[in-house]
Amino acid sequence: MRTMGLSLGLALLCLLRVEAENLGLTGLDKSKVIHHRKWYITALASNSESYLQKKDKLKMAMANIVVLGEGNLKVSFAIPTAEGCQKSESIYRQTGIPGEYYSSGEGNKIARVVDTDGKTYAVIFVSRVKDGKTLHMLRLYSRTRQVSPKIRALFKKLAREKSFTNEMIRMLPSQDECSLDEA
Repeated sequence: MRTMGLSLGLALLCLLRVEAENLGLTGLDKSKVIHHRKWYITALASNSESYLQKKDKLKMAMANIVVLGEGNLKVSFAIPTAEGCQKSESIYRQTGIPGEYYSSGEGNKIARVVDTDGKTYAVIFVSRVKDGKTLHMLRLYSRTRQVSPKIRALFKKLAREKSFTNEMIRMLPSQDECSLDEA
């Protein structure tokens, strides 16, 4: 009986690992992140009221991702706003689940890699609790300002799978006024 319980437990662990890999949660290729730090945030989807109110005014943001010791990530953002270029930095620590990271800064965020090829794009799902509400955001990170129609369609499909409506999805227009190079 003990052997059967152990076998079932190991089988369950294997299934969970296979399911995580099938969902694209195996994480970013960290060697490629180190050599190609700059990303453009080219699309968003969110259930946040503040996002929905201003989504039509949003423009493409930039992010630098640096791999730290123990596989943690330092993410620097440059986000164009009406008030100017807003810059911030967050440390994301591995949670122990492949492709999942936690940041205690600015709202205790959980970020999960939903899909990536590790080289040209990554789709990241971020959750946080604010004022008692759970807010979700899906972001499309791209190495270039222009995203292929195939990746745009993939992002929209993944957004709908995460229960975002078409009104919540925004492909962001390019901008030149806010860059991490100025930091």
